[in-house]
Amino acid sequence: MADELDELDELDELNELNELDDALAEPEADAGVKLPQDVVITDAGPCKKHVKVTVHREAIDARMDEKYSEMMLKTPVHIPGFRPGKAPRKIVEKKFFKEVAADVKTEVLMASLEQLAEEQSLSPLSPPELDPNAVVIPEEGPMIYEFDIEVRPEFDLPDYKGMKIRRPTHTYTDADILKEQNRLLEPYGQIVPKDGPVALEDMLVADVSIKGANGQEVNKLSEVRFRVEKRLALSDGVADNFGKIMVGAKPGDTRSVDITLSQDVANESMRGQTVQADFTVKDVKIVKPPELTPELLSQFGVKTPDQLTEVVQTRLERYLTYTQRQTARQQVLQQLAGNTNWDLPRDLLQKQARKTMSRQVMEMRNSGMSDEQILGRRRVLEQDAIRSTAAALKEHFVLQKIAETEKLEIEDDEIDSEIERIADQSDESPRKVRARLEKEDMIETLATELLERKSLDFVLETATYDDYEMNPSDDGEGEVATMEGEASPAAS
Repeated sequence: MADELDELDELDELNELNELDDALAEPEADAGVKLPQDVVITDAGPCKKHVKVTVHREAIDARMDEKYSEMMLKTPVHIPGFRPGKAPRKIVEKKFFKEVAADVKTEVLMASLEQLAEEQSLSPLSPPELDPNAVVIPEEGPMIYEFDIEVRPEFDLPDYKGMKIRRPTHTYTDADILKEQNRLLEPYGQIVPKDGPVALEDMLVADVSIKGANGQEVNKLSEVRFRVEKRLALSDGVADNFGKIMVGAKPGDTRSVDITLSQDVANESMRGQTVQADFTVKDVKIVKPPELTPELLSQFGVKTPDQLTEVVQTRLERYLTYTQRQTARQQVLQQLAGNTNWDLPRDLLQKQARKTMSRQVMEMRNSGMSDEQILGRRRVLEQDAIRSTAAALKEHFVLQKIAETEKLEIEDDEIDSEIERIADQSDESPRKVRARLEKEDMIETLATELLERKSLDFVLETATYDDYEMNPSDDGEGEVATMEGEASPAAS
């Protein structure tokens, strides 16, 4: 029972903090006389401010007086020795000070934070580090509370209208479409032996020996299966030049590949280290495309091979749009904040990493990438989550500031429309998609992604473009294959 009460107390405190965060982030229009309060804001480190608020006593006394008057008139109090409702005011005030002060504190604190948000430009990144239970109304004197809050960095935006953007373009050929179609059909195909050396997109079975800096074997993986792509992502490391090194190998050959380990591997001594992995090829296979039967075509919501080709072409066009926008985001950041050195604290980056990853996965899914493709790129981002989060946050800060400058906002109907679009792509009902997003706490992430998209659209509408041909086979990022298993040994 005690544990359940503790959980309820924690939930109440969390709800209070959420309400305080809402009051600070989304102030309501001024509904009455403003609180007489003094605010002192000082720097508390990179992207952090210390806020001290002093609410004058007269504001507190006025609200306390209202509460006592309401108590004596509407709900007569019972005090031993006096008839109900006949106890002197001073005795009522003394007996019920703590209860009334607690109610007034909540009201004053919320009003104070709303006023603070109206009058100060804090741009919070997360809830204030404020414990409402630690705030008290003294019997005399002002109510004082203090907190630290993480805020967006302060910077000036250069002119973002009329920017010059290099834009990749490509007209997809029949060969490109067939290649993508085979990739889409791969889960339904048949894996068969290949007579010939390793090529990109082949399937391999290999034994892997991982060696540390001293050349000693630190881990071994047996008969692992994976696809050959430009990069290979294990659960704890990435081999960047994997495809280039493995192409041409035959069964029995051993090829050595460098794997850069994640900053979060369990073995602290190996975090961020580069290890050598010897891949001994045991078998080379390819995926034989399946026959396009009516049953298989129905899996993609089409009836004919030509309709499937149209689906594939649409996926490729969506991916091209994604690539163009990602390239544009990078150029916008470079031109608007390339020389700005923002010192983003590590604890902030760690807290923002999940939100950033959720947004990036959402963008990739909207581009038409398969779950396997997303998994590979996600693993790459996770290898150095701090660095990738820092880059994504800088993009976010720039686009958010443009939105504020241009007074861009996201309305509820825009979120509804996006949910309907996602539902249409995933062949789900909008209600089911919304429920999933709410369960995963992704509605706010969706709204943020839409606002950044709108800001980027605003910049791109006035931009001039220098188009260049993008060869899919020379894509800078390239496909990322995934492999089960870890390169690093378990921590001892």
